Amino acid sequence: MMPSRHDTAARLPAQGASARSTLQRAICTLAGVAALTLAAAVVVPVDAQAQSAALTEARRDYTLGAGDTLRISVYQSQDLTLETRVSESGTISFPLLGTIKLVGLSVPQAEKTIADGLKNGNFIRQPQVNILLLQIRGNQAAVLGMVNRPGRFPIEVAGMRLSDLVATAGGIAQTGSDSVTLTGLRNGQVMRQQIDLATLLTTGSPDQDPIIQNGDTVYVDRMPMVYIYGEVQRPGPMRLERGMTVLQALASGGGVTVRGTDKGMKLHRRSSNAGQVDVLEPAMTDTVREGDVIYVRQSLF
Repeated sequence: MMPSRHDTAARLPAQGASARSTLQRAICTLAGVAALTLAAAVVVPVDAQAQSAALTEARRDYTLGAGDTLRISVYQSQDLTLETRVSESGTISFPLLGTIKLVGLSVPQAEKTIADGLKNGNFIRQPQVNILLLQIRGNQAAVLGMVNRPGRFPIEVAGMRLSDLVATAGGIAQTGSDSVTLTGLRNGQVMRQQIDLATLLTTGSPDQDPIIQNGDTVYVDRMPMVYIYGEVQRPGPMRLERGMTVLQALASGGGVTVRGTDKGMKLHRRSSNAGQVDVLEPAMTDTVREGDVIYVRQSLF
């Protein structure tokens, strides 16, 4: 039975309403996607600004040292803008004030020192001083030994730790040890500290990650070695791993040759008495030490 003209006309408004509802839902969906996209686009600059602000704040905590280059400006006093270098005596020469000692001061302390001088000298009633660090050369620490980029590096932030300094030097080289030595002065006394980087990085304890101070030296020794020779596939020196056993040392050397035997092996170890060497017959489960020499003899049959 054919639908009547009245029935067809009655359905048209409903179809139109359904189409309008579908269109509205589509518009809302597109608006939500656009809002999410805009929010995601805004996050990146905010993060970048936060990182930049954190870096600026860290530099303001830096203690000024000889050799640092500064740009000093005073609000609404263009003639007092100065780009200068802190001298070896720790001073700068500033207009109206003459020689000012800044070494050992943080950036805010140095700004206050100059502002107080301008105010107390009746040069400017309410001076607003800003100091920008252009180049850091004052506080430095040295990293020597088995690192990828040995040299002297600036201590750019207050509270810089040993792990940060090693990372600045490019990290430990492949031939470097996990144990590093930190030397410097603390309260006028010579300080020497041995730090295990592997333990430091696995525990993450700040107590085991000392703060670096001006003049400190970090030395990374060559990795500890053991030596194996005789009837093994790859005789020679090899890296001593933590807790390495005699069996593991043999495996690192490729194992015993077809002519060799693991019976009657000899282990040569430096004695506690200087210049003497102990000769031992180790078990496979014995732990080897740095400098040990393992000899694998030839089988008699």
